[in-house]
Amino acid sequence: MSMKAGLWQQQTMKLSMTQELTQAIALLQYSTQELMEFLENKAIENPLLQIEPGSIQSVDPRYDSVKKVKKSLREDKHNWLEQMAKNETTLADYLLAQLDLRSYNESLKKTILFLINSLDENGYLHIALDEVADILAVPQPVAEKALETIQALEPPGVGARNLQECLLLQLKYNRDEDKLAYRILSDYFLLFAEKKWRLIVKQLEIEMKQIQEVFDEVQALNPRPGSDYSSEPSAYIIPDLMIKWDGEAFSVQMLDESLPKIQFNEGYYQKFHANGDAKVKRFLQEKQQDYHWIMKSIEQRKETLLRVALKMIEKQPEFFKHGKEYLKPMTMKEISEELEIHESTVSRAVREKYAQTVFGTIELKSLFSSTIKTNSSQDASSVQVKKEMAQMIEAEDKQKPLSDQDLASLLEEQKGIVVSRRTIAKYRDQLGIPSSSKRKRFG
Repeated sequence: MSMKAGLWQQQTMKLSMTQELTQAIALLQYSTQELMEFLENKAIENPLLQIEPGSIQSVDPRYDSVKKVKKSLREDKHNWLEQMAKNETTLADYLLAQLDLRSYNESLKKTILFLINSLDENGYLHIALDEVADILAVPQPVAEKALETIQALEPPGVGARNLQECLLLQLKYNRDEDKLAYRILSDYFLLFAEKKWRLIVKQLEIEMKQIQEVFDEVQALNPRPGSDYSSEPSAYIIPDLMIKWDGEAFSVQMLDESLPKIQFNEGYYQKFHANGDAKVKRFLQEKQQDYHWIMKSIEQRKETLLRVALKMIEKQPEFFKHGKEYLKPMTMKEISEELEIHESTVSRAVREKYAQTVFGTIELKSLFSSTIKTNSSQDASSVQVKKEMAQMIEAEDKQKPLSDQDLASLLEEQKGIVVSRRTIAKYRDQLGIPSSSKRKRFG
Protein backbone atom coordinates (compact mmCIF):
# COMPACT_ATOMS: atom_id res chain seq x y z
CA MET A 1 0.00 0.00 0.00
CA SER A 2 1.49 3.33 -1.09
CA MET A 3 1.76 5.99 1.63
CA LYS A 4 3.14 8.71 -0.66
CA ALA A 5 1.71 12.21 -0.56
CA GLY A 6 0.15 13.47 -3.76
CA LEU A 7 -2.79 15.14 -5.51
CA TRP A 8 -5.74 13.20 -6.95
CA GLN A 9 -9.00 14.22 -8.62
CA GLN A 10 -12.21 12.69 -7.30
CA GLN A 11 -15.69 13.28 -8.68
CA THR A 12 -18.51 13.36 -6.12
CA MET A 13 -22.17 14.42 -6.08
CA LYS A 14 -23.86 16.24 -3.24
CA LEU A 15 -27.04 18.25 -2.76
CA SER A 16 -26.48 21.90 -1.95
CA MET A 17 -29.25 23.67 -0.04
CA THR A 18 -29.52 26.91 -2.00
CA GLN A 19 -31.45 29.88 -0.69
CA GLU A 20 -34.14 29.23 -3.31
CA LEU A 21 -34.53 25.56 -2.28
CA THR A 22 -34.72 26.54 1.38
CA GLN A 23 -37.42 29.08 0.49
CA ALA A 24 -39.44 26.52 -1.47
CA ILE A 25 -39.33 24.08 1.47
CA ALA A 26 -40.37 26.83 3.89
CA LEU A 27 -43.32 27.92 1.74
CA LEU A 28 -44.57 24.34 1.47
CA GLN A 29 -44.94 23.99 5.23
CA TYR A 30 -46.42 27.46 5.78
CA SER A 31 -50.05 27.66 6.84
CA THR A 32 -52.24 30.12 4.94
CA GLN A 33 -51.77 32.73 7.66
CA GLU A 34 -47.98 32.26 7.69
CA LEU A 35 -47.83 32.49 3.88
CA MET A 36 -49.81 35.74 3.97
CA GLU A 37 -47.37 37.22 6.50
CA PHE A 38 -44.38 36.01 4.43
CA LEU A 39 -45.69 37.67 1.26
CA GLU A 40 -46.45 40.91 3.08
CA ASN A 41 -42.90 41.02 4.46
CA LYS A 42 -41.44 40.19 1.04
CA ALA A 43 -43.41 43.03 -0.55
CA ILE A 44 -41.73 45.44 1.88
CA GLU A 45 -38.20 44.36 0.95
CA ASN A 46 -38.81 43.69 -2.76
CA PRO A 47 -40.23 46.71 -4.68
CA LEU A 48 -40.88 44.53 -7.75
CA LEU A 49 -43.31 42.34 -5.80
CA GLN A 50 -46.67 44.08 -5.67
CA ILE A 51 -49.50 42.57 -3.66
CA GLU A 52 -53.19 43.26 -3.26
CA PRO A 53 -54.68 41.93 0.01
CA GLY A 54 -56.93 38.92 -0.33
CA SER A 55 -60.15 38.53 1.61
CA ILE A 56 -60.58 35.82 4.25
CA GLN A 57 -63.48 33.65 3.26
CA SER A 58 -65.89 31.54 5.28
CA VAL A 59 -66.98 28.31 3.64
CA ASP A 60 -70.42 26.79 4.18
CA PRO A 61 -70.67 23.12 3.13
CA ARG A 62 -74.44 23.39 2.67
CA TYR A 63 -73.99 24.73 -0.86
CA ASP A 64 -74.00 22.29 -3.75
CA SER A 65 -71.14 23.62 -5.83
CA VAL A 66 -67.96 25.64 -5.57
CA LYS A 67 -69.52 28.32 -7.78
CA LYS A 68 -72.44 28.78 -5.37
CA VAL A 69 -70.07 28.87 -2.42
CA LYS A 70 -67.95 31.60 -4.02
CA LYS A 71 -71.06 33.62 -4.89
CA SER A 72 -72.34 33.34 -1.33
CA LEU A 73 -68.96 34.34 0.06
CA ARG A 74 -68.89 37.48 -2.08
CA GLU A 75 -72.36 38.44 -0.91
CA ASP A 76 -71.69 37.70 2.78
CA LYS A 77 -68.02 38.72 3.11
CA HIS A 78 -68.92 41.30 5.77
CA ASN A 79 -71.64 39.35 7.56
CA TRP A 80 -69.68 36.23 8.49
CA LEU A 81 -67.70 38.01 11.20
CA GLU A 82 -70.93 38.97 12.92
CA GLN A 83 -71.87 35.30 13.16
CA MET A 84 -68.79 34.42 15.21
CA ALA A 85 -69.44 33.99 18.91
CA LYS A 86 -67.89 36.82 20.86
CA ASN A 87 -68.17 37.84 24.48
CA GLU A 88 -67.81 41.63 24.69
CA THR A 89 -67.60 41.70 28.49
CA THR A 90 -64.15 41.01 29.92
CA LEU A 91 -63.61 39.56 33.37
CA ALA A 92 -62.28 42.91 34.62
CA ASP A 93 -65.38 44.71 33.29
CA TYR A 94 -67.67 42.18 34.95
CA LEU A 95 -65.93 42.50 38.32
CA LEU A 96 -65.83 46.29 38.23
CA ALA A 97 -69.55 46.41 37.37
CA GLN A 98 -70.26 44.75 40.74
CA LEU A 99 -68.29 47.32 42.74
CA ASP A 100 -69.01 50.87 43.83
CA LEU A 101 -65.44 52.17 43.92
CA ARG A 102 -66.63 55.46 45.44
CA SER A 103 -67.30 53.66 48.71
CA TYR A 104 -63.59 52.75 49.14
CA ASN A 105 -60.72 54.98 50.22
CA GLU A 106 -57.98 55.72 47.68
CA SER A 107 -55.54 53.17 49.07
CA LEU A 108 -58.05 50.30 48.96
CA LYS A 109 -59.47 51.38 45.59
CA LYS A 110 -56.10 51.41 43.81
CA THR A 111 -55.25 48.01 45.33
CA ILE A 112 -58.54 46.49 44.14
CA LEU A 113 -57.95 47.85 40.64
CA PHE A 114 -54.39 46.54 40.62
CA LEU A 115 -55.47 43.05 41.70
CA ILE A 116 -58.31 42.88 39.18
CA ASN A 117 -55.90 43.77 36.39
CA SER A 118 -53.45 41.15 37.68
CA LEU A 119 -55.88 38.23 37.30
CA ASP A 120 -55.11 35.74 34.52
CA GLU A 121 -57.63 34.62 31.90
CA ASN A 122 -58.97 31.93 34.27
CA GLY A 123 -59.53 34.35 37.14
CA TYR A 124 -56.48 33.33 39.22
CA LEU A 125 -54.08 35.66 41.02
CA HIS A 126 -50.40 34.75 40.66
CA ILE A 127 -48.78 37.61 42.53
CA ALA A 128 -48.09 37.46 46.30
CA LEU A 129 -49.91 39.98 48.50
CA ASP A 130 -46.71 41.15 50.18
CA GLU A 131 -45.33 41.95 46.73
CA VAL A 132 -48.51 43.87 45.90
CA ALA A 133 -48.14 45.83 49.13
CA ASP A 134 -44.54 46.74 48.24
CA ILE A 135 -45.39 47.77 44.68
CA LEU A 136 -48.30 49.99 45.71
CA ALA A 137 -46.70 51.17 48.99
CA VAL A 138 -49.76 50.14 51.03
CA PRO A 139 -49.98 48.12 54.27
CA GLN A 140 -50.42 44.37 53.73
CA PRO A 141 -53.82 44.33 55.51
CA VAL A 142 -55.05 46.66 52.75
CA ALA A 143 -53.91 44.16 50.11
CA GLU A 144 -55.63 41.35 52.03
CA LYS A 145 -58.85 43.38 52.31
CA ALA A 146 -58.75 44.14 48.57
CA LEU A 147 -58.39 40.45 47.70
CA GLU A 148 -61.16 39.52 50.12
CA THR A 149 -63.41 42.04 48.38
CA ILE A 150 -62.68 40.53 44.95
CA GLN A 151 -63.17 36.95 46.17
CA ALA A 152 -66.68 37.86 47.37
CA LEU A 153 -67.72 38.78 43.81
CA GLU A 154 -69.09 36.64 41.00
CA PRO A 155 -68.10 34.36 39.38
CA PRO A 156 -67.53 32.28 42.52
CA GLY A 157 -63.89 31.28 42.90
CA VAL A 158 -62.44 34.37 41.21
CA GLY A 159 -59.30 35.77 42.81
CA ALA A 160 -58.08 32.38 44.00
CA ARG A 161 -54.35 31.77 44.16
CA ASN A 162 -54.54 28.05 43.44
CA LEU A 163 -57.07 25.35 42.55
CA GLN A 164 -57.69 24.36 46.16
CA GLU A 165 -58.59 27.92 47.17
CA CYS A 166 -60.74 28.29 44.04
CA LEU A 167 -62.85 25.24 44.93
CA LEU A 168 -63.09 26.24 48.61
CA LEU A 169 -64.30 29.72 47.63
CA GLN A 170 -67.05 28.16 45.52
CA LEU A 171 -68.15 25.85 48.34
CA LYS A 172 -68.13 28.81 50.72
CA TYR A 173 -70.14 30.88 48.25
CA ASN A 174 -72.93 28.28 48.13
CA ARG A 175 -75.53 28.87 50.81
CA ASP A 176 -76.02 25.16 51.44
CA GLU A 177 -72.39 24.70 52.40
CA ASP A 178 -71.34 21.07 52.62
CA LYS A 179 -69.17 20.94 55.74
CA LEU A 180 -67.73 17.54 54.90
CA ALA A 181 -66.74 18.67 51.41
CA TYR A 182 -65.18 21.84 52.80
CA ARG A 183 -63.20 19.89 55.40
CA ILE A 184 -61.95 17.32 52.90
CA LEU A 185 -60.79 20.00 50.46
CA SER A 186 -59.21 21.99 53.31
CA ASP A 187 -57.36 19.20 55.10
CA TYR A 188 -57.04 16.31 52.64
CA PHE A 189 -56.87 17.99 49.24
CA LEU A 190 -53.97 15.98 47.75
CA LEU A 191 -55.25 12.65 49.07
CA PHE A 192 -58.68 13.48 47.71
CA ALA A 193 -57.35 14.54 44.28
CA GLU A 194 -55.21 11.40 44.00
CA LYS A 195 -58.19 9.26 45.04
CA LYS A 196 -56.43 7.85 48.08
CA TRP A 197 -59.79 7.86 49.76
CA ARG A 198 -59.33 4.95 52.14
CA LEU A 199 -56.91 7.04 54.20
CA ILE A 200 -59.52 9.82 54.44
CA VAL A 201 -62.25 7.33 55.37
CA LYS A 202 -60.09 5.95 58.14
CA GLN A 203 -59.14 9.37 59.57
CA LEU A 204 -62.60 10.95 59.37
CA GLU A 205 -64.47 7.73 60.26
CA ILE A 206 -66.91 8.08 57.39
CA GLU A 207 -68.15 5.78 54.63
CA MET A 208 -66.61 5.59 51.16
CA LYS A 209 -70.00 6.48 49.71
CA GLN A 210 -69.84 9.89 51.44
CA ILE A 211 -66.54 10.72 49.76
CA GLN A 212 -68.01 9.68 46.42
CA GLU A 213 -70.83 12.19 46.99
CA VAL A 214 -68.27 14.90 47.80
CA PHE A 215 -66.37 14.01 44.63
CA ASP A 216 -69.55 14.37 42.53
CA GLU A 217 -70.20 17.74 44.17
CA VAL A 218 -66.67 18.97 43.45
CA GLN A 219 -66.91 17.78 39.85
CA ALA A 220 -69.77 20.26 39.37
CA LEU A 221 -67.57 23.21 40.43
CA ASN A 222 -65.70 25.38 37.93
CA PRO A 223 -61.89 25.15 38.10
CA ARG A 224 -61.56 28.13 35.71
CA PRO A 225 -64.12 30.70 36.86
CA GLY A 226 -62.79 33.52 34.67
CA SER A 227 -62.65 31.61 31.39
CA ASP A 228 -66.16 32.62 30.32
CA TYR A 229 -65.06 36.25 30.28
CA SER A 230 -61.83 35.86 28.32
CA SER A 231 -61.14 38.82 26.06
CA GLU A 232 -59.20 36.65 23.61
CA PRO A 233 -60.73 36.91 20.12
CA SER A 234 -62.50 33.91 18.64
CA ALA A 235 -60.25 31.66 16.60
CA TYR A 236 -61.18 30.66 13.08
CA ILE A 237 -59.70 28.37 10.45
CA ILE A 238 -59.12 29.23 6.81
CA PRO A 239 -59.51 26.00 4.77
CA ASP A 240 -56.87 25.43 2.09
CA LEU A 241 -58.94 22.95 0.08
CA MET A 242 -62.53 22.01 -0.62
CA ILE A 243 -63.14 18.30 -1.18
CA LYS A 244 -66.52 17.34 -2.64
CA TRP A 245 -68.22 14.06 -3.56
CA ASP A 246 -71.06 14.35 -6.11
CA GLY A 247 -72.11 10.71 -5.87
CA GLU A 248 -69.88 9.60 -8.74
CA ALA A 249 -66.50 11.33 -8.38
CA PHE A 250 -64.45 13.52 -6.08
CA SER A 251 -63.40 17.07 -6.88
CA VAL A 252 -60.70 19.09 -5.14
CA GLN A 253 -60.69 22.88 -5.21
CA MET A 254 -57.92 25.13 -3.86
CA LEU A 255 -59.40 27.87 -1.67
CA ASP A 256 -56.72 30.52 -2.15
CA GLU A 257 -58.92 33.63 -2.31
CA SER A 258 -57.59 34.71 1.09
CA LEU A 259 -54.03 34.95 -0.23
CA PRO A 260 -52.80 38.30 -1.55
CA LYS A 261 -52.79 38.70 -5.34
CA ILE A 262 -49.18 38.96 -6.51
CA GLN A 263 -48.11 41.07 -9.49
CA PHE A 264 -44.81 42.12 -10.99
CA ASN A 265 -44.28 45.88 -10.66
CA GLU A 266 -43.43 46.47 -14.32
CA GLY A 267 -43.59 50.25 -14.04
CA TYR A 268 -40.99 50.35 -11.25
CA TYR A 269 -38.74 47.93 -13.15
CA GLN A 270 -38.83 49.90 -16.43
CA LYS A 271 -38.33 53.24 -14.71
CA PHE A 272 -35.15 52.28 -12.88
CA HIS A 273 -33.80 49.87 -15.49
CA ALA A 274 -33.65 52.74 -17.96
CA ASN A 275 -31.38 54.54 -15.49
CA GLY A 276 -28.38 52.65 -16.84
CA ASP A 277 -26.54 52.40 -13.51
CA ALA A 278 -24.83 48.99 -13.13
CA LYS A 279 -25.59 48.68 -9.39
CA VAL A 280 -29.26 49.53 -9.94
CA LYS A 281 -29.50 46.97 -12.76
CA ARG A 282 -27.89 44.30 -10.55
CA PHE A 283 -30.34 45.14 -7.73
CA LEU A 284 -33.30 44.89 -10.13
CA GLN A 285 -32.01 41.58 -11.49
CA GLU A 286 -31.76 40.10 -7.98
CA LYS A 287 -35.24 41.29 -7.04
CA GLN A 288 -36.69 40.06 -10.32
CA GLN A 289 -35.15 36.63 -9.72
CA ASP A 290 -36.50 36.67 -6.17
CA TYR A 291 -39.99 37.46 -7.52
CA HIS A 292 -39.84 34.54 -9.99
CA TRP A 293 -38.62 32.15 -7.29
CA ILE A 294 -41.49 33.15 -4.99
CA MET A 295 -44.05 32.64 -7.76
CA LYS A 296 -42.50 29.27 -8.62
CA SER A 297 -42.42 28.21 -4.95
CA ILE A 298 -46.08 29.16 -4.44
CA GLU A 299 -47.10 27.20 -7.54
CA GLN A 300 -45.01 24.24 -6.36
CA ARG A 301 -46.65 24.46 -2.91
CA LYS A 302 -50.09 24.38 -4.52
CA GLU A 303 -49.18 21.48 -6.83
CA THR A 304 -47.68 19.39 -4.00
CA LEU A 305 -50.64 20.01 -1.70
CA LEU A 306 -53.07 18.98 -4.43
CA ARG A 307 -51.07 15.82 -5.25
CA VAL A 308 -50.96 14.80 -1.58
CA ALA A 309 -54.67 15.57 -1.09
CA LEU A 310 -55.66 13.55 -4.17
CA LYS A 311 -53.59 10.59 -2.99
CA MET A 312 -55.19 10.82 0.48
CA ILE A 313 -58.64 10.76 -1.13
CA GLU A 314 -57.60 7.75 -3.20
CA LYS A 315 -56.52 5.97 0.01
CA GLN A 316 -59.51 7.10 2.09
CA PRO A 317 -62.57 7.34 -0.22
CA GLU A 318 -65.07 6.11 2.38
CA PHE A 319 -63.80 8.63 4.93
CA PHE A 320 -64.34 11.57 2.55
CA LYS A 321 -67.80 10.27 1.68
CA HIS A 322 -69.11 9.43 5.15
CA GLY A 323 -66.85 10.77 7.93
CA LYS A 324 -64.39 9.75 10.62
CA GLU A 325 -66.03 6.41 11.42
CA TYR A 326 -64.62 5.14 8.10
CA LEU A 327 -61.02 6.29 8.61
CA LYS A 328 -58.51 3.56 7.72
CA PRO A 329 -54.87 3.24 8.77
CA MET A 330 -52.66 5.49 6.68
CA THR A 331 -49.09 6.70 7.16
CA MET A 332 -47.08 9.50 5.57
CA LYS A 333 -44.58 6.91 4.40
CA GLU A 334 -47.27 5.20 2.28
CA ILE A 335 -48.22 8.50 0.62
CA SER A 336 -44.59 9.48 0.01
CA GLU A 337 -43.72 6.12 -1.56
CA GLU A 338 -46.70 6.16 -3.91
CA LEU A 339 -46.03 9.77 -4.97
CA GLU A 340 -42.27 9.12 -5.11
CA ILE A 341 -41.45 12.08 -2.85
CA HIS A 342 -39.73 12.26 0.51
CA GLU A 343 -41.76 11.57 3.65
CA SER A 344 -40.73 14.98 5.06
CA THR A 345 -42.32 16.62 1.98
CA VAL A 346 -45.65 15.00 2.85
CA SER A 347 -45.25 16.13 6.47
CA ARG A 348 -44.59 19.72 5.38
CA ALA A 349 -47.45 19.66 2.85
CA VAL A 350 -50.10 18.70 5.43
CA ARG A 351 -48.75 20.84 8.30
CA GLU A 352 -51.54 23.18 9.47
CA LYS A 353 -53.49 22.59 6.25
CA TYR A 354 -57.26 22.16 6.42
CA ALA A 355 -59.88 20.81 4.04
CA GLN A 356 -63.55 21.71 3.88
CA THR A 357 -65.68 18.58 3.45
CA VAL A 358 -69.38 17.79 3.49
CA PHE A 359 -69.09 16.84 7.17
CA GLY A 360 -67.01 19.82 8.34
CA THR A 361 -63.49 21.20 8.31
CA ILE A 362 -60.73 18.69 8.99
CA GLU A 363 -56.99 18.99 9.56
CA LEU A 364 -55.21 16.91 6.92
CA LYS A 365 -52.55 15.81 9.39
CA SER A 366 -55.23 14.21 11.59
CA LEU A 367 -55.94 11.60 8.90
CA PHE A 368 -52.60 9.89 9.45
CA SER A 369 -52.53 7.19 12.07
CA SER A 370 -50.42 4.19 12.97
CA THR A 371 -51.46 0.70 11.89
CA ILE A 372 -52.66 -1.78 14.52
CA LYS A 373 -52.56 -5.49 13.71
CA THR A 374 -55.78 -7.50 13.90
CA ASN A 375 -56.69 -11.17 13.67
CA SER A 376 -58.36 -10.56 10.31
CA SER A 377 -56.95 -9.45 6.96
CA GLN A 378 -57.99 -5.86 7.71
CA ASP A 379 -55.72 -3.71 9.87
CA ALA A 380 -57.10 -1.09 12.27
CA SER A 381 -55.99 2.50 12.81
CA SER A 382 -55.02 4.01 16.14
CA VAL A 383 -58.08 6.28 15.76
CA GLN A 384 -60.35 3.23 15.59
CA VAL A 385 -58.66 1.66 18.61
CA LYS A 386 -59.13 4.83 20.63
CA LYS A 387 -62.79 4.97 19.64
CA GLU A 388 -63.37 1.34 20.68
CA MET A 389 -61.52 1.95 23.97
CA ALA A 390 -63.59 5.03 24.77
CA GLN A 391 -66.84 3.14 24.12
CA MET A 392 -65.77 0.25 26.36
CA ILE A 393 -64.83 2.61 29.18
CA GLU A 394 -68.11 4.49 28.76
CA ALA A 395 -70.08 1.24 29.14
CA GLU A 396 -67.98 -0.26 31.97
CA ASP A 397 -69.22 -0.93 35.50
CA LYS A 398 -67.91 2.14 37.33
CA GLN A 399 -67.65 0.20 40.58
CA LYS A 400 -65.37 -2.31 38.79
CA PRO A 401 -63.68 -0.29 36.02
CA LEU A 402 -61.67 -2.01 33.32
CA SER A 403 -57.91 -2.07 33.76
CA ASP A 404 -55.59 -1.45 30.81
CA GLN A 405 -54.96 -5.20 30.57
CA ASP A 406 -58.74 -5.84 30.61
CA LEU A 407 -59.17 -3.40 27.72
CA ALA A 408 -56.36 -5.05 25.73
CA SER A 409 -57.95 -8.48 26.25
CA LEU A 410 -61.46 -7.29 25.32
CA LEU A 411 -60.21 -5.57 22.16
CA GLU A 412 -58.61 -8.81 21.02
CA GLU A 413 -61.56 -11.01 21.99
CA GLN A 414 -64.40 -8.80 20.72
CA LYS A 415 -62.79 -6.79 17.90
CA GLY A 416 -59.82 -8.92 16.90
CA ILE A 417 -57.49 -5.98 17.55
CA VAL A 418 -54.10 -6.98 18.96
CA VAL A 419 -52.66 -4.21 21.13
CA SER A 420 -50.40 -4.21 24.19
CA ARG A 421 -51.29 -2.95 27.67
CA ARG A 422 -48.66 -0.20 27.36
CA THR A 423 -50.22 1.03 24.11
CA ILE A 424 -53.63 1.08 25.80
CA ALA A 425 -52.16 3.21 28.61
CA LYS A 426 -50.63 5.60 26.07
CA TYR A 427 -53.89 5.97 24.12
CA ARG A 428 -55.86 6.42 27.35
CA ASP A 429 -53.55 9.28 28.37
CA GLN A 430 -53.95 10.87 24.93
CA LEU A 431 -57.74 10.71 25.34
CA GLY A 432 -57.49 12.30 28.78
CA ILE A 433 -59.08 9.26 30.46
CA PRO A 434 -57.83 8.54 34.01
CA SER A 435 -56.65 5.11 35.13
CA SER A 436 -59.10 2.47 36.40
CA SER A 437 -58.30 3.27 40.04
CA LYS A 438 -59.25 6.91 39.48
CA ARG A 439 -62.40 6.02 37.50
CA LYS A 440 -63.74 3.79 40.26
CA ARG A 441 -66.94 4.88 41.98
CA PHE A 442 -68.03 3.87 45.47
CA GLY A 443 -71.79 3.82 45.29
